[in-house]
Amino acid sequence: MSVKAFELVPAVERDLLMGDKARINVECIECCGKHLYVGTNDCFIHHFLLEEVPSQKGGIKYSAQKLQQKYLGLKKPVAELRAASALERLIVLCDGVLFLVDMATLETVPSATGSGGAKIKGVTSFCMNGNPVNTDPFCVEIAVISSRRRTVQVYTVYEDRVQLVKEVTTAEQPSVVSLDGYFLCLALASQYMILNYTTGASQDLFPYNSEERRPIVKRIGREEFLLAAPGGLGMFANAEGVSQRAPVNWSESVIGAAVCFPYVVALDQDFISIHSMLDQQLKQSLAFRDGHILQDFEGKVVLASTKAVYVLVPLPLEQQIQDLLSGDRVEEALVLTEGAQPNIPRDRFQILHRRILQQAGFIQFGQLQFQEAQEYFRKGELDVRELISLYPLLLPPTSSFTRCHPPLHPFADLNHLAQGDLEKVLRCKRFLISYLGSVRGTEASRVSREEVDTALLKLYAEQDHESLLDLLASDNTCLLADSAPWLEKHSKYFALGLLYRCNGQDSAALQLWIRVADGELQDSTRPDLYEYIVDFLTFCPNLDLVWRYSDWALKRDPKVAVQIFTKRSSGKDQSGQPMPDDVITYLEKHSPARLLYLEHLVLERRIKKEKFHSLLAVLYLEQVLSLLEGAPPPAPGQLSLARERLQALLRESNLYRVQLLLGKMEGCDQLLLERATLHGKLEDHGKALDILVHQLQDYSSAEAYCLWASSSSQGAACRQQLLHLLLDMYLGGGAEERRGDLEMAAVDLLNRHGERFDAVRVLSVLPEGWSLQLLKPFLGRAVRTSVHASRTSRLALGLSRAENLQLLHDRLKERKKPILVSEKRGCHLCHNTFSCPDVVCLPGAVPVHTHCIAHRLSDSALNTHADSAPSKHVDSAPNKNSTQNSNHT
Repeated sequence: MSVKAFELVPAVERDLLMGDKARINVECIECCGKHLYVGTNDCFIHHFLLEEVPSQKGGIKYSAQKLQQKYLGLKKPVAELRAASALERLIVLCDGVLFLVDMATLETVPSATGSGGAKIKGVTSFCMNGNPVNTDPFCVEIAVISSRRRTVQVYTVYEDRVQLVKEVTTAEQPSVVSLDGYFLCLALASQYMILNYTTGASQDLFPYNSEERRPIVKRIGREEFLLAAPGGLGMFANAEGVSQRAPVNWSESVIGAAVCFPYVVALDQDFISIHSMLDQQLKQSLAFRDGHILQDFEGKVVLASTKAVYVLVPLPLEQQIQDLLSGDRVEEALVLTEGAQPNIPRDRFQILHRRILQQAGFIQFGQLQFQEAQEYFRKGELDVRELISLYPLLLPPTSSFTRCHPPLHPFADLNHLAQGDLEKVLRCKRFLISYLGSVRGTEASRVSREEVDTALLKLYAEQDHESLLDLLASDNTCLLADSAPWLEKHSKYFALGLLYRCNGQDSAALQLWIRVADGELQDSTRPDLYEYIVDFLTFCPNLDLVWRYSDWALKRDPKVAVQIFTKRSSGKDQSGQPMPDDVITYLEKHSPARLLYLEHLVLERRIKKEKFHSLLAVLYLEQVLSLLEGAPPPAPGQLSLARERLQALLRESNLYRVQLLLGKMEGCDQLLLERATLHGKLEDHGKALDILVHQLQDYSSAEAYCLWASSSSQGAACRQQLLHLLLDMYLGGGAEERRGDLEMAAVDLLNRHGERFDAVRVLSVLPEGWSLQLLKPFLGRAVRTSVHASRTSRLALGLSRAENLQLLHDRLKERKKPILVSEKRGCHLCHNTFSCPDVVCLPGAVPVHTHCIAHRLSDSALNTHADSAPSKHVDSAPNKNSTQNSNHT
């Protein structure tokens, strides 16, 4: 596909070059800066000054001024010209002679020695080294093809002389040469080759018949050459003989080639063809007749016909890229941009590359190629607001964003792009949802968080998207003033409440949700909205809101709403938490909730406060009494469940007011078991057992009572006393008709808890008529318990004696150890040093002053250690630091 990359601009017209001389033809050209040198077939060198001037169309044209011309006097065409600007010399090849000419005067430079040292004869062609190896800035290197033998010579050229550096021989006569560093690229009669003139190493490239067509060898970069290959191909080869670029398919009759990155320019008899080095495609073709010279000079491509000189002016890279993008040729534009990177400053390239990627993304977006568009947007670091601004009403009115100029796309908005196609609009909105979701929270959206979040909210609400609630539940920057009307429009009241919450307006959120829960507003987002409101109040730190809206929740369902108070933090940090007394007062008109809250305080949080325990017990009791007295009979199991809860509280709690509860139960014979428990709390065990044994006749409960009452006292003696009391009550008799039952209960009691009774005391009170067989289990347990106690006591006694014996042994060992005393050692009690050998030794061989231990023994706190009497040690030799004496206590 074509693209306009160059314009052919005349540089030197025919009239200026040759006037009215019709037989004069251009043979060679050389350009150095603004200076153009033209060699003609009449042995003249013409010197022109080229000035770039802007054209009326915005391009470039050239104004040529002829400075001078010089006849060389050889009557032969000037074959080749090369400028050595550092030497201010022209290297001229004419009539097989290579010589130097002054660039300013065009005068031939005489030899420094006057013996022809500035000339080389027998030359057919030459080239300059584009990558010189000589570090001297005041010389240039050239390669020369000799006409008399198959040799190539390398020279160093100075201002007034040339110096031979190296001469190499080739297998065939070379016709064209190019030099880069130490590497010669040669076109021989039948092939191309690479030759290192220092080492002599060579590499054959590919065959070529120079008789059929003109060979081309063009240095295009460091150690890289462009060659005309068979089949109309332009081949690239490096110094190692390897092609690292794909070949260019040009004409079979190419007579000249040049490189203006990233293009290869080829010249044949009728056309100029321009191929891309990046994708090898033909990009432009220009008609050009009678052309026979094509050269590139410092990035400037110059052409010549036989009568005039032209410049191939490249269009600005940005213009070429925009032309490609205008034709939706995205890949070509990107290839061209990235290929030009080495020739563009880094900062400028980054800006250009990002813009091209963004434009490419919008082109793909307009074609609904969303995956490609997203990738281009990501690579181009697109300001996401550029995309949001395409969608009507999504960008907040308060946004200060303005679109990029010049614009990145031709679309006014989404409606302009879709042209009324609703399906296309829907697809574009789905893409925006996906794209905004991917960039949200990344660096790409850092400066546009409000616009991104607000646009996402609007799209989610409009599309009924499931991520709407996730967006509002996360940390977001949605604009309330712009988002609230949008949510109301789409009946997203629950989401609107969340938005109010995000903006610190909890009261507004609750009012809105209550209207939805009461059916005043319709929104099916949360079928469990009531439970959600309860949870919200539960964890709401604002107590004013809790007190204000809890009443609504309690009226609706007190059992659920009480969670507002029961699930709140119960840790050490009670700041921001309601006081239990305040909650109980608040719940007075909601009895079920108050009962549940008291259960939470007493049974779950285990708060040790008499008021709560007493109130809960009273509520339990009133509930039981209500069930007992209720006109409609209670549901099956309801009364038993209520009594079980009351009995459990009466047994486990020690904080309620017992007398208050007894007073409320007075006269209620249906609560005898509860009354017995209360008497037990008052330690009136006889009264309690009397109720259980004689009024309720519940022997198992009486037995359980003894175990429960004694467990609260935490003593085996108390348990034994209660069991004996119960046994005495069984044996004490009662009504004659119940005597047998009481005796059987007594037997069962003895047989089950025989080890807990005082056997001697039991035997003294048992009726004489009872058989031994009847009491066999009791007697067995009693005997086993007695034997076990005896053996345990003896074992403990033996262990104590062994421990005492060990202590005595250790004490004797300590007495026989030497005690070391010196002036450098200090007393363990007062920390002063010893001045005499009279010391007292503590256990562990610790010496102390006699007056220190006397003072310590007088202290009552150490009276318990009197049995560890210290031993007094007197040194038998006062002038020595240590003694060994027999210790005594």
